[in-house]
Amino acid sequence: MNSMIRFAAAALIAGAGTLAGAQESTNRVGTETDWSIFVEDSPTQCWIVSAPKSVKNTRDGREVAARRGDIRMFVSYWPGNDRKGEVSVTGGYPYRDGSTVQLAIGSTTFELFTDGELAWAASPTDDQRIVTAMKRGAQAVVTGTSGRGTRTEDTFSLLGFTAAVEDAETRCGG
Repeated sequence: MNSMIRFAAAALIAGAGTLAGAQESTNRVGTETDWSIFVEDSPTQCWIVSAPKSVKNTRDGREVAARRGDIRMFVSYWPGNDRKGEVSVTGGYPYRDGSTVQLAIGSTTFELFTDGELAWAASPTDDQRIVTAMKRGAQAVVTGTSGRGTRTEDTFSLLGFTAAVEDAETRCGG
């Protein structure tokens, strides 16, 4: 992941804070069921974000309590940098170094690369395939492993995803 994308993802996470706080933010322009839509004007950026509906943490096959920060899934548009529809996830903990995250939508699985607390698709083509699958799916399941070896499984609803992503695409020249 290049430094521009890392910076952008970190800015999105910091700007959104918790979803509850983000929904009170002045740059939230709408909500479509389980997805919120945000727009920033200078520079122009649009993103949609959702929190998981369920979280499961396991270690050695047993469910465990785990302290985690904000867990979010994003699709972002940065028209000034010709980046459109970038899919990313923040797990609320640092992922194991060198690990990947699995994103399952229906029977289709995608591999996301990690850096710290962030995971993202490898290419714009992968982003496009993931967004298409998300438009057709009912839920997205993100499975990763923390630096401490905890396996996490976060389930995101895709209700409202299509309307939210199309809104962001329209606003940011998708």
